[in-house]
Amino acid sequence: MARPFHRELEKYRNLDENELLGRLSEEELKQLETVLDDLGPESATLPAGLRQRDQTQKAATGPFDREHLLLFLEKEALEQADREDAVPFTGEKKGRVFIPKEKPPEPRQEEKVTLDPELEEALASASDTELYDLAAVLGVHGLLSTPESDEATANDKAGRGPVRNVVKGEKVKPVFEEPPNPTNVEVSLRQIKANDPGLQEVNLNNIKNIPIPTLKDFAKALETNTHVQKFSLAATRSNDPVAIALADMLRVNRTLKSLNVESNFITGAGVLALVEALKENDTLTEIKIDNQRQQLGTAVEMEIAQMLEENSKILKFGYQFTKQGPRTRVAAAITKNNDLVRKKRVEGERR
Repeated sequence: MARPFHRELEKYRNLDENELLGRLSEEELKQLETVLDDLGPESATLPAGLRQRDQTQKAATGPFDREHLLLFLEKEALEQADREDAVPFTGEKKGRVFIPKEKPPEPRQEEKVTLDPELEEALASASDTELYDLAAVLGVHGLLSTPESDEATANDKAGRGPVRNVVKGEKVKPVFEEPPNPTNVEVSLRQIKANDPGLQEVNLNNIKNIPIPTLKDFAKALETNTHVQKFSLAATRSNDPVAIALADMLRVNRTLKSLNVESNFITGAGVLALVEALKENDTLTEIKIDNQRQQLGTAVEMEIAQMLEENSKILKFGYQFTKQGPRTRVAAAITKNNDLVRKKRVEGERR
C-alpha cells in the first residue's frame, strides 16, 4: 500500500527536465546554478569562503587598506550616539546588606580515658615536679607552667637570678644533601671495554644525564668483561631497551654477581626479559628491580617466582611483591638457596 506522500510524488516522476529548464529565465538559471554549487561543492574540505562563488556585483573601489578601515570604524563608533538606559545608573545600593549567620560553637566533649589501676595509683601519688617532668617527656611541657618557672618569675621580681627549668632545648642538627655521584661515566666505560682488572665495581646510581645509548654500551661491554662483579644503575632513567640489553649481557656474562636497576622506568616487558635471561645465568647472586615507575603486575610476579624456584644461585632479590602468592613462593625459594649455600660452606669446613 503506497503512502500518501508517495502518491503526490508520482506526478513528478515523468516530468521532462529539459522542458522545465527551457522555461527558466537567465536569472533563474544562475540562481539554480548557485544553489547546486552550495549543495554539492567540488571540495567539501575547503572553507566556505573559498568554495563559494563571488556574487559581488559592485566594482572594486581600490586596494584593501587595513589601517584606513580601522580608522573609519573607530570614527563611526565615536560619532554614533550611545543608547540611553531605561533606568539611569546612580551607584546607589538598594536592599539590605547580607550578613552571614554565625554558627554557635559546638560544645567540646571530653573523651574519657580509662587507665590501668597501677597507672592511676602512680599518677595520683606523683608530685607536681614529677608530673611536669612527665609532661616534658611527652612533649606537652609548653602548655604547662612549672613550679620552677613560677619561682623564676618571683626571683626576677626580687632581683635574683632565674632558676633553670628541667626541660632543656636541643639544637637542630642540620641534614645535608647527599653529594653527587663522582663516577666518571666515560672513563668507566673505557675501562670496561678494555677489561681493566682493577675495576670490579661500577656505580652509576643517581646520574640522570646518561643517554640511553651509553647505558646500552655499558651492557654490551659487560658481555666480554671478566672482572666487573657489581654493576649498579639505580635512578638513571633506564627503560626497557636498557633492560633488554642487560638481559642479553646476562646470557653471556659469567663474572657479574650483583645487578641493581632500582628506581627506573622499566616496565613489565623489560623485567620479563631479565627474568628469562636469569634462567640461563648461574653466576648472578643478587638483583634489585624494585621501585619502578609502573607496577609490574601479577603475571610478571608469577614469572619471577617461577624463575627463582628454578634458579638456585640467586641469594638476594630486591623487589616488594604486591600479591601474597608470589611473595610466599619467592621467600621460600630464597630461603632454600641460602640454606644450600650454608650447607656447602659447612661441608667445606668439615673437610
